[in-house]
Amino acid sequence: MNTNSALIIPAQSPAAGNAAQAVFRDTVKPLIKIADVWFWIVLIAVIAAVLVIAWLLWRHWKRKKAAIPAVPPVPPHVRARQMLESALALISEPKPFTIEVSGALRTYLEERFDFRAPERTTEEFLYELQGTNLLTAEQKLSLADFLANCDLIKFAKYEPAEMELRALHTAALRLVNETEPRWAPPVIEPATAEPPAAVAAEK
Repeated sequence: MNTNSALIIPAQSPAAGNAAQAVFRDTVKPLIKIADVWFWIVLIAVIAAVLVIAWLLWRHWKRKKAAIPAVPPVPPHVRARQMLESALALISEPKPFTIEVSGALRTYLEERFDFRAPERTTEEFLYELQGTNLLTAEQKLSLADFLANCDLIKFAKYEPAEMELRALHTAALRLVNETEPRWAPPVIEPATAEPPAAVAAEK
């Protein structure tokens, strides 16, 4: 028996070879790329650092804002005096001067007594004012004369002398001074000392 006989492998056709290659290529899957662990560690650390810095800046801003003292509002009588002082620059112009002076006084009354003076005509304002105790009877009469004179200048084209304008200014300033809030100083009661006889008796 001849053991050296060659193993004969039948030749494959080109179509069969291509089919085998196609099957082989279809079964091959792409390699999965493993993410770099250090990249994610560094990214998380950077985000955390940014958040911490933002929180520290916000906290510093809150403390700085809290340290700034709040500006107290200007009291109505102080603002009224400032407006009346500014109106003196218009003393040579009767109508603008009168508008500024009367506006300053009406605004003051509105803020001082929570009274909507600028939204009413002079007649409506005076009529409603008569039924309140915001002003004394003398102050009500003075205010009525003041507003009547102002309307005469503003609407009747009356040209007053400078002396009359200064009288209006004085009347407005006097009413502000008379009605501004006044706070009484605290009453400090003196300490009561024991009579000398009682102290001697205790000894």
